[in-house]
Amino acid sequence: MKIRHELTPAALRPKLERFWLLSAQKLRALEKAPLAGGGAPVFTVRGRYTARGWTEWTQGFQFGAALLQFDVTGEKEFLELGQRATVGRMAPHLTHFGVHDHGFNNVSTYGNLWRLMNAGRIGDNDWERNFYELALQVSGAVQARRWTALPEGGFIHSFNGPHSLFADTIRSLRSLALAHRLGHALCEENDRRISLLERLIQHAQTTVKYNVYFGQRRDAYDVRGRVAHESIFNLTDGCYRCPNSQQGFSPFTTWTRGLAWILLGCAEQLEFIATLSEAELKPFGGRSAVRELFLRPALATADYYIEQTASDGIPYWDTGAPGLAQLGDYLNRASEPFNAHEPVDSSAAAIAAQGLLRLGRCLGLRVSSPGPEKANARRETRDAGRRYWNAGLTVLNTLLDEPYLSTSAKHQGLILHSVYHRPNGWDYVPRGQKIPCGEASMWGDYHAREAALLVQRSADGAPYYTFFGDQP
Repeated sequence: MKIRHELTPAALRPKLERFWLLSAQKLRALEKAPLAGGGAPVFTVRGRYTARGWTEWTQGFQFGAALLQFDVTGEKEFLELGQRATVGRMAPHLTHFGVHDHGFNNVSTYGNLWRLMNAGRIGDNDWERNFYELALQVSGAVQARRWTALPEGGFIHSFNGPHSLFADTIRSLRSLALAHRLGHALCEENDRRISLLERLIQHAQTTVKYNVYFGQRRDAYDVRGRVAHESIFNLTDGCYRCPNSQQGFSPFTTWTRGLAWILLGCAEQLEFIATLSEAELKPFGGRSAVRELFLRPALATADYYIEQTASDGIPYWDTGAPGLAQLGDYLNRASEPFNAHEPVDSSAAAIAAQGLLRLGRCLGLRVSSPGPEKANARRETRDAGRRYWNAGLTVLNTLLDEPYLSTSAKHQGLILHSVYHRPNGWDYVPRGQKIPCGEASMWGDYHAREAALLVQRSADGAPYYTFFGDQP
C-alpha cells in the first residue's frame, strides 16, 4: 500500500460532501423498496439488497446507517427512520442468545441514539434515555453470557458453537463496554455477579493469544500481523486445537475482513480503556498492561494490512487466495475489482480504514507524556501515529471515488465490490465476469459511513466520534 502522506481531512471535503448526498439517496431507495418477505438486507444482487438467512447480524447496520446520516446532515427524516426502526424492529436482537453480534446490531442502533442524546443532538427525556440505557445493559449482559470457560479465562463463542472463537467478535466487545460504563453486570446462579469489563478483557486476551500471529514460530505460517478467522477448542479440557476459517481461503491464510475486525476492535478498545479509572483496571494488571493487550495486535494487524494491500489501500479478499498468483505484482499497483482471478473486498477496506484512523489518533495522543529523556520515543510514536492516520485517509480516499463509490441511482448499495462468503459461493458474479464484483454489503456501507463520519468531524473541527460518546 502506498500511503498518501499529503492527504488531510479537509482535502477530502468535496468527496465527503458527494458521499453523504449519495448515502441519503441509497437510504431512501432502500426504505422505499424494502426486501420482499422482510428480513435484514445483507448484500446486493444486480444492485438490489437481498437477505441471507444465516443470522440477522446486519439489521442494526441498516437502521444505524440512518442515524449516522442524521449525525452528519441533521436531516430529521433519518433520525425518525432510525428511531422508529429501533423501537419497532430491534427488540429481538437484545435478547438473542444465539449470536455473537450484539456489538454490531445494538450499539449501531440503541447505542447511536444514546450517544446522540448525550451529545445534545436529540431531545433528552428520562423515559427515552432509560429505554436506550436498559437496552444497552441487556445487550451487554446477553453477549457476555455466551461464554466458553477455559482453564485460563475464556471467550464469547461464535454461532458455530461453544468450541468456536471468531476474530469478528472482538468488535462486539463494544456492547460489553457500554453496559459496563452504565454500571451493569452479568448475574449468574446464586446472584453471582460477573464483571462485564472482566469478560471483555478475557475475551480479548484469548483472541489475541490464538487468533493473531506475532512472528513467534507458533506454526509454519506464523507471520506477524496475520490473523486466523476462527480458533477451535476442545471443550472436554479447554485446550486449543487449531486455527480454522469459515469465510477465508484456509486456516493458514488471512481473510482480510477478519484482520480488519481485529484492527478496528482493538483500536476502539484502546480509546475506551483510556477513559477508565485506575481502580477499574487494577484487577487486570493496570492501565499499562491492558493498553498493551490491545495495542500490540492493533499495531501488528495494521502493519500487515499496509504490507499486504494494493497500492490504493483496497485489499483482495484473502492474502493467500490462490488466484493472486495470476495477478503478477498486484501489491504495487492499484486494486483491480474487475480482474479475472480473485475479488477485492471493499468492506474489509472500510473497516480497516477506521481502525487505522483510530490507531493513528491513539498514538498521536500518546506524545504528550512529559520528560525530555523520552523525546525520541515520543517523536517515534507521533510519526507512527501520522503514518497510520494517513494510511486510513488513503483507504477512505479510494473508497470515496469510483470504481468503489456507487453513483448510480439504480444501485441500492453505497460501496461497491464487497465480498460476503467466497468459499460458499454466495456472492453474485455478473454475466461476463469470472469473479464477484460490482455489489455492496450492509456492513461495508455502514462502516464506510462510520469512517466518513470520523473524518468529517475532523475536517469540521467537531468533537471526535467514538461508540461511547463524543470526545474533545
